[in-house]
Amino acid sequence: MTPSIRRKLETLAERHEEVGLLLGQPDVLADNTRFRELSREYAQLEPVAGALREQALAEQELADARAMLDDPELGEMAADDVARLQAQLAALDERMQILLLPVDPRDEANLFLEVRAGTGGDEAALFAGDLFRMYARYAERRHWHVEILSENPGEHGGYKEIVARIEGKGAFSRLKFESGAHCVKRVPATESQGRIHTSTATVAVLPELDEIDDIEINPADLKIDTFRASGAGGQHVNKTDSAIRITHLPSGTVVECQDERSQHKNRARAMSLLKARLLDEAQSKQAAAQAQERRLQVGSGDRSQRIRTYRYKDNLVTDHRVGLNLHRLPEIMEGDLDELINALVREHQADELKSLAGS
Repeated sequence: MTPSIRRKLETLAERHEEVGLLLGQPDVLADNTRFRELSREYAQLEPVAGALREQALAEQELADARAMLDDPELGEMAADDVARLQAQLAALDERMQILLLPVDPRDEANLFLEVRAGTGGDEAALFAGDLFRMYARYAERRHWHVEILSENPGEHGGYKEIVARIEGKGAFSRLKFESGAHCVKRVPATESQGRIHTSTATVAVLPELDEIDDIEINPADLKIDTFRASGAGGQHVNKTDSAIRITHLPSGTVVECQDERSQHKNRARAMSLLKARLLDEAQSKQAAAQAQERRLQVGSGDRSQRIRTYRYKDNLVTDHRVGLNLHRLPEIMEGDLDELINALVREHQADELKSLAGS
């Protein structure tokens, strides 16, 4: 751990102690808003303060163990303690540095997932369907709720485009690195000669924020159409013009929502998705201008960048950003994504730590 990082951790621990004293002051106890804010800050700083206390205790125990290394009776036991405590301190060092990283305020947000067929015709639509199913299965594993907002099925299965909302604790934090182009190499079901085809699909993951103040939308810039929803949903859905299509005229962005039976709910969902897309576009341009060298464009990456390839013949999934190869393609397509996602999170944390040490 560098001295600068150590100083930052100690500063946070001092602030934790200061906030603890403030929480006992009569004027703070009488002010519900300030008490709530300080309580939240105290809880956020507690892991840092706790880790520093744990580190101090382990360092003292390590010093005591080293002092007994030459003892003829206790030396062997002391050597075991030294090895254990050194490993404990190394793990603590890594954990404390990660605790120092800034928290992405979007991490706990729900999200909009958009999957679109790319190059490859019918096979691309089938692959887009496979990707959506993969994410839906992952959501099931984590007990998240998936709500399809709009879909455009492919002629022979899959989707030309599908947009869904995923609701659950930490949803965006786990899927925010999935944005980009996904590539598949396999023999399509329609291929009679057994030739391997290459097809693509693009994925966009957009956080659903409670309040998006950064984007102001002039109602005069919107063209709102209602239409009759198609597909499942019962007689009510099929007999009323409850589906909503909103076109943002300046940007040409079009969003649809036809899942809810209520036109009012569909309009609210569509407006939320429109704001998320416009904000994502603005952040993508800003990120590209400020950090072109970043490998992991969090949640607003370059949609044309190929981030992952799925090779069915070799039972292989490759994430090109971190050079990870996993020979577990069937399991991954069934939603077992944690190994992939954990690798991306670790790589992102390593990049952030480098930036932190440099600053």
